[in-house]
Amino acid sequence: MAAPAPASGSSDASAPRPATGASTRRAVLRHLRPGLRSAVALAAAIAVATALPLAAPQITRRFVDDAIGGASTRHLTLIAAGYLALALAGQAARVVTAWFASRLAWDGTNRLRERLAEHALGLDMAYHGRRTPGEMIERVDGDVVAVAEFVVAFLLDIVAGLLLLAGVLVVVFTVDARLGGVLLAYCVLIGFGMARAQRLAVPSATRSRAESAALFGNLEERLAGVEDIRANSAGEHAVNRFHRACAAWYRAEFRAARVGTGVLAGTTVAFAAGTAIVLGLAAWTRESGTLTVGTAVLLFQYTQMVRVPFERLIDQLRRYQAALAGLARIGDLLAERRTLPEPADPLPLPASGPLGLRLEGVGFAYADDDEPVLSDVTITLAPGETLGLVGRTGSGKTTVARMVLRLYDPTEGTVRVGGLDLRDVDPASVRERMCVVTQDVQLFAASVRDNLTLFRPLASDDRLRAVLAGVGLGDWLAALPDGLDTELGDASRSGVSAGEAQLLAFARAFLTDPGLVVLDEASSRLDPATERHIEESVDRLLAGRTGVLIAHRLSSLSRVDKIAVIDRGRVVEYGYREDLVADPRSRFARMLDAAGVHR
Repeated sequence: MAAPAPASGSSDASAPRPATGASTRRAVLRHLRPGLRSAVALAAAIAVATALPLAAPQITRRFVDDAIGGASTRHLTLIAAGYLALALAGQAARVVTAWFASRLAWDGTNRLRERLAEHALGLDMAYHGRRTPGEMIERVDGDVVAVAEFVVAFLLDIVAGLLLLAGVLVVVFTVDARLGGVLLAYCVLIGFGMARAQRLAVPSATRSRAESAALFGNLEERLAGVEDIRANSAGEHAVNRFHRACAAWYRAEFRAARVGTGVLAGTTVAFAAGTAIVLGLAAWTRESGTLTVGTAVLLFQYTQMVRVPFERLIDQLRRYQAALAGLARIGDLLAERRTLPEPADPLPLPASGPLGLRLEGVGFAYADDDEPVLSDVTITLAPGETLGLVGRTGSGKTTVARMVLRLYDPTEGTVRVGGLDLRDVDPASVRERMCVVTQDVQLFAASVRDNLTLFRPLASDDRLRAVLAGVGLGDWLAALPDGLDTELGDASRSGVSAGEAQLLAFARAFLTDPGLVVLDEASSRLDPATERHIEESVDRLLAGRTGVLIAHRLSSLSRVDKIAVIDRGRVVEYGYREDLVADPRSRFARMLDAAGVHR
């Protein structure tokens, strides 16, 4: 399995951190921009869906005035039929507009999801180590859903509503300039008040989105550890933690809802007063003889239409808040940069053969921890040699492996592979020439073939079958209903045992043909019979390759050339295995005796 070095899609990792605020939102919205033809089709649909409702009051005025004037029933029936046809056409146009808007919104947000997933996969282990998988799912998908819902609402309700509002004002101005001026001033006041209210609403929505992400992260952690929680009677504690996370989300949601409800109530009262004013003015002009009854009805209908865009805007305020909060969080995620700098002039590792390894005075400490994890680690492996790393849990063995794979950069010293400083090596070359097999095997909801190749065209089906047979999975493959096309999932859902999953990981390593292999407790999940079965395969994997083996089971280190004993981040003993075994005073010899392993 290739080392999880930085994704190739993270070429922007060294780019300057984007600005916050409006520029960040613009950068994110660029991913949502539709194509020209789609945008033109959507604009035409919105224009038709806006124009048809504007024509309806004109028909109403004609009907009322003609009815008062004594028009025939047939004439009035034709006008009513025309009104009905116009209403049906308006609804049809709105359905078409909704279809266009939804399609464009989801196309755009899917592009944004791909960009976020690519960027997140390119971030360092240090970033992912501070965040749970549930939180990352919410960041990559949940925030984008909020943006998608708002984009649809924006196109359907806000853009169309504002066009309708502009049309109403134009028509009212042509009927009576005085009423048009009053209506315009009133709309400006309402719009200003809503803009001010929105500034108060966005922070509360941002807090709500953050608490939602924390809740999902909490839930994911508890579900992942459900067996340990139940086995150790920790259910009450887990439920209490979940309740606290739910309570924090509820409080954030309540604050956001309280702001939104207050804005809605205030707008409703304001529109009731505005309608009364316009009706009063219409009645006054009717008495002066300048308006007909039909025109008064027309003005009333247009006044009610003015209310519709604002009500839609209020209805979408929560989505707007959630979308702005989502955009801010998406911008924050895209602004995250890898702490591992990209080489200015990347160099490839040797294309074939085993790779030499040298750690020169390597020290490492996490950014938020002053206590060093590694100190002055110096290890040398010639091409083709193997090294066994031993020590207590937490001594720093896995951290050494992460330095070798460049999942982290040392804070002191240098890691050289193939004679090159890893900081100068092309990340793609690291993935191609180095691999790691750990005790935690990830199986994907995909075919056996894709789980072996990790979705890359690495080998033919015959080669895949041969590799599986080589690690002892030939009979297992033959028993699968669809062979290499059989769908798998994670080991807990697919019927694949822990040992079979571990053997699949070894098969992945065989396929990559690396020059340096890291085995991190790779056989710890195997029963003794299965472990003995794959020893020959492990020997073949390490043959002609440089290897680093981390193991608590000291018997699995009988094949290595050198041993490094790690204690509290330091190499306290290092040398050839045969020399250390022959020296009864060596730490490694005493460890073998204590474990009952034959020297």
